Amino acid sequence: MSAQHEAGVAAPHRVVILGAGYAGMSAAIQLAARVKGRKDVQVTLVNAQERFTERLRLHMTATGQQVAELSVPQLLEGTGARFVRGWVTAVDADAKIVRIDDDRVLHYDTLVYGLGSLADTAAVPGVEDYAYTLNSAQDAKFLADRLARRDGGTVVVGGSGLTGIESAAEIAERHPELNVVLLGRGEPGAAMNPKAKAYLQSALERLGVQARSGVEVVKVLPDAVELAGGESIAADVFLWTSGTRVSPLAAAAGFAVDERGRIVTDAALRSVSHPQVYAVGDAAAIRQGYGVMHGTCQSGMPTGVHAAVSIVRALKGKQPKPFRFGYYHTAVSLGRHDAVVQFTHPDDSPRRMCLTGRLAVRYKETVTASPWPTYGRMKKMPASGAFWPRGGRFTRVREAR
Repeated sequence: MSAQHEAGVAAPHRVVILGAGYAGMSAAIQLAARVKGRKDVQVTLVNAQERFTERLRLHMTATGQQVAELSVPQLLEGTGARFVRGWVTAVDADAKIVRIDDDRVLHYDTLVYGLGSLADTAAVPGVEDYAYTLNSAQDAKFLADRLARRDGGTVVVGGSGLTGIESAAEIAERHPELNVVLLGRGEPGAAMNPKAKAYLQSALERLGVQARSGVEVVKVLPDAVELAGGESIAADVFLWTSGTRVSPLAAAAGFAVDERGRIVTDAALRSVSHPQVYAVGDAAAIRQGYGVMHGTCQSGMPTGVHAAVSIVRALKGKQPKPFRFGYYHTAVSLGRHDAVVQFTHPDDSPRRMCLTGRLAVRYKETVTASPWPTYGRMKKMPASGAFWPRGGRFTRVREAR
């Protein structure tokens, strides 16, 4: 029997948060700030590294640019939350335990699962062996070192989504001696309105990026990529940004997951199979009126805050409220001196309004830097983190008839 039980003191409610990305960090800071000073709640954040991975700037790190070194323990300072460094290797949902590095165990009463996503390197043969990815700052530095050693040749970027576009533009601007080819099924900026898409594509052309759409990479070789249809493109360096996958830990733990391995949640972000588990960010399949949310920083942080607020409500014996979120922009950097910002409807479809050029650069930088002042405000005023676009009619989930 523990000393607490012998003294008649109830053990604290243990909340363990897995993953210190934008969503997990938001959950940890928001929850710790709301229960600060209470002895009956213990908040623990688990992450593999002490450094916070600023995913919104990895394309900059990949071209040798210096970005701030952000420490997870320092971001948690003053909150009362404790930090545990280590790899999550298993979750036992029945015993309510998390295994860290195989040999350590953490017990939880409530779990917040936010282990995020990685580039899907298993989707195409050869990617695992020959492609660079932007899964971490270390991965980005490996690519930067490789690019710095080249004085010519071709860099191929696989994937014409936002990560692929930003990476191709950054590489072309920082390394004009390299040929940069951007490959993807869709056109770059396909989801934008005609004005924004035309501006984005013109900027890529100005930077010398050769963008090819309607193509599919089917195999990666040490010095080339093969496309569906048999064409081969020489590649001295290949960066893979197409598609993501999540950790298999959730499925292995027995949580209900979707076809991509994401935890399926109810309206309050609780696992539909294990209501003491909340899922946030890219690790969660969260349904809104417009469909299942796709992972971004702008949606990830609100999911973390909502999970924290819901846990506090549950501790008070109240029911958590439904989570609702509407998108409001897509901000894309095109090197350090150009950008395009597409404002969106809550379902992520494009509005007529967009920003381009230097105004868009300032807007994009403000967005990229916004988590840190947001976390700072949440420490002092937790309620300040609970404001985001709810999406109105777009986010209402209609009941099946």
